[in-house]
Amino acid sequence: MFDRRSILLSGPALALAAAPAAARAADDPEANKALIRRFFEEVWSTGDLSRRDAFLDAGYRGHMAGAAEPIGREGWTAWFQGFRTAFPDARFTVEDMIGEGDRVAARLTMRGTHLGPLNGVPPTGRAVVVSGMSIERVADGRIVEGWNENDALGLLQQLGVLPPPAG
Repeated sequence: MFDRRSILLSGPALALAAAPAAARAADDPEANKALIRRFFEEVWSTGDLSRRDAFLDAGYRGHMAGAAEPIGREGWTAWFQGFRTAFPDARFTVEDMIGEGDRVAARLTMRGTHLGPLNGVPPTGRAVVVSGMSIERVADGRIVEGWNENDALGLLQQLGVLPPPAG
């Protein structure tokens, strides 16, 4: 069986911020929004972990729906590697972004193909489209904290793990 807490697609993932950090003020909403967009383009949509440290602060704390405790940067990396194994072709589209002070909210869509195991769910080969939302806090040009939610129920239905809604 799968662990619903770790099947969530968001995560520090929908996290944000990038380098060069010192040159940008943490309370510049436009700069923070640009950093988040780059994080999704350069890391999430490519799977390129070599860029992780340019975006996630060493003290990063990620709050994922269903998780009892926040995860740190290394926990995020382990989660992200599992996600990319399950969806190696995942691509993210930033649908909307709102920034205020040191926080940015993003509404996202993930498209990918389930080609690897996902928390006990064997690969199905099915294409999925999953919506999610992320709120990220930026300090010194890096993501220091994130809160993430996604449509895990819709994902499980698309994978055939759960039945579609009646009607």
